[in-house]
Amino acid sequence: MPAGTPTASATPGAPGTAGALRHVLGHLITPLLMCVGMGLAYLGAFHAPQPHDLRVDVVGSGPSAQVLAQTLHDKGAGALDVRTVPDRDRAVDALRDRTSFGAYIPGDRPELLVASASSDTSAMAVEKVFTKVAAGQGEPLKVTDVAPVSEGDPTGQGIFFLLVAVSIGSYASVAVIGGAGAVLPLRIRALLAAGMSLVVSLIGAAFAGPVFHLVDQGLAGLWAISWLYAAGILFIGVGLHTFLKRWTTLGVMVLFVMLNFTSSGGIYRPELQPGFFGSLHAFWNGAGFVEGLRGHVYFDGQGLGRNVAVLAAWLLVGVAVMAVAGRAEAARRTRAAVPAVVPTVDAAPAAASAPPSAAEAEEEMEETVAV
Repeated sequence: MPAGTPTASATPGAPGTAGALRHVLGHLITPLLMCVGMGLAYLGAFHAPQPHDLRVDVVGSGPSAQVLAQTLHDKGAGALDVRTVPDRDRAVDALRDRTSFGAYIPGDRPELLVASASSDTSAMAVEKVFTKVAAGQGEPLKVTDVAPVSEGDPTGQGIFFLLVAVSIGSYASVAVIGGAGAVLPLRIRALLAAGMSLVVSLIGAAFAGPVFHLVDQGLAGLWAISWLYAAGILFIGVGLHTFLKRWTTLGVMVLFVMLNFTSSGGIYRPELQPGFFGSLHAFWNGAGFVEGLRGHVYFDGQGLGRNVAVLAAWLLVGVAVMAVAGRAEAARRTRAAVPAVVPTVDAAPAAASAPPSAAEAEEEMEETVAV
């Protein structure tokens, strides 16, 4: 090598060790925030499930039924919301409307009615309570499931894991479209988001149907709900990338993993969780997905309209975010183009308006954490 030839480490513009270290340390804040966020969300939602205001019924209209219901309500100290219904048919209706999670029929042969398709963990919590009640009467408890899950989903949690798969496919696509596709016009990115939502939802339907047989009916409706859900995530995420840049992955994980999975009701319904997650369950998109699919597949469409409306609202928010992002990007282009007509200004404005380099795009496309 001729004397005076610079080595690779001395290449002009190449960062030194100290600069590279500062660069890495600056980016390590993202995984640390993810770690803290996931710990707070998952452990806060799932570490100690306890029933509160869990609605159960005692079947009967006589004094003994009233006394039993009041006794259970008082002993539960807020854990149970115990009411009486006059007959078995009314109890079954409440279970299928998902306004109740168990119905106890006292007598010489006590029976407990549950609907495991609405929530297997809630049904188990109710069974635990009334097994003790029947044992106190010296009788075995018969358990009847009036809305069982499909044979391919014996735990009733397959819909939750389908939610996880569709969510990861959606927000990982956001990272790619926002990072590698940042040089593309927003309308092209919007088309890519729409296309990926279709592909991801079709994959989800394949998993739920022919691959794992999570459901044995209503596959077309399941696909439609999956598409609506995935499209909402993709449009919101791609729109947010205009403003968040490399923080987009963290942002969509907060929205669609940390707060979303924990409030969906797929593992524990809000009656078994702290109140914060129960409040999110009323309007978050993961809850709309899980409860919408449960109503569609197992409960003859009960509650489907409301949950589809929740998912549609999230999609409309995504469209609105994309529209705001389009205006912001247009304003940036206008500001970058104005100095170009001033003859005394050097070539710096051209560089300022240039699209991001491949290295910058790669840096923005952070590794997506699959939870």
